[in-house]
Amino acid sequence: MASVTFESASRIYPGVDEPAVRDLSLAVEDGEFLVLVGPSGCGKSTSLRMLAGLEPVDRGSIRIGSTNVERVPPKDRDVAMVFQNYALYPHMTVEANIGFALKLSGVGRHERAERVRAVARMLDLETYLKRRPGTLSGGQRQRVAMGRAIVRQPKVFLMDEPLSNLDAKMRVETRAQIASLQRRLGTTTVYVTHDQVEAMTMGDRVAVLKQGVLQQVDTPVRLYARPANVFVAGFIGSPAMNVLEMQLGAEGAQLGDFRLAVPPEVIGADRAPTVYVGFRPESVMIGDSHGLRLRVEVVEELGADAFAHCRMVGNEDSDLLIVRVSPRTPPRRGDVIDVNVATKDLHFFSSTNGDRLNFNGAGG
Repeated sequence: MASVTFESASRIYPGVDEPAVRDLSLAVEDGEFLVLVGPSGCGKSTSLRMLAGLEPVDRGSIRIGSTNVERVPPKDRDVAMVFQNYALYPHMTVEANIGFALKLSGVGRHERAERVRAVARMLDLETYLKRRPGTLSGGQRQRVAMGRAIVRQPKVFLMDEPLSNLDAKMRVETRAQIASLQRRLGTTTVYVTHDQVEAMTMGDRVAVLKQGVLQQVDTPVRLYARPANVFVAGFIGSPAMNVLEMQLGAEGAQLGDFRLAVPPEVIGADRAPTVYVGFRPESVMIGDSHGLRLRVEVVEELGADAFAHCRMVGNEDSDLLIVRVSPRTPPRRGDVIDVNVATKDLHFFSSTNGDRLNFNGAGG
């Protein structure tokens, strides 16, 4: 096992002005499960490929343990990669697929068989060892791909969107299996996904990227409670955080007839006349006649939860706001509801650069 360190690492593709990854500085601790997450094109897969040696580092450096690996060939980096498309050999049995890398590296037949059987037991694949990948389900094939990586006993696991080809139910089951397996093995793991729910449920820490730039890296709990900027606030959380742009004055923030108290640290922190105010759908209190008046457009009834998608009364062109409502007595389309949010649950961001302004509230 080993730590992984990106030091101002950048990748600039030929013919493109903007780096795919810009000055990425990130330390992954020995044995840690770190998730890289962000929208398509944010540079997360490129970062993983740079670490694997499949993409060059144009500026900066990458270390695995104490070794700078910029000039180390991929096969000598002692990393194992699990791909989105499984990359299994269709003509080989499961047993041969799992043990193929060991065969290439000269591991003897007896030891190879023992290691393959041990991994198969770990992944509940023992009964499938003589079958070929084409006869397996997507989840089973993904476990075979995992087994092929595990059997090598590498320093670092690299996983690039490994669950994206699975259906929703299988994704939930498999991500739990991967997270549990990583905890048992204790192998340093860097995992790429565009699914923020997947990121939040699997990672010890989560690194959020946007357009090749690292926005924030922290534990899932702190990312949710204390997003560093508007982008992270809107990307992390399902449903996403609601964000309103409000006029900022000495007495607080105002949008139409709706007024909010603003913490002293926010007043004067930014010279802009407006401020972004964010609140989570579950933070609202419904029924306050002095709150924000919303007209319900759609209600999502999800069993244990229900969410109303609303627009501000008197501002029908406003962005949709989402609030959690009672699943037993949800409002109907067209209803008007009054909502308010406790000051401690509000997030304030600069309307100039999107950075967080209140560091003493909203999550402590």
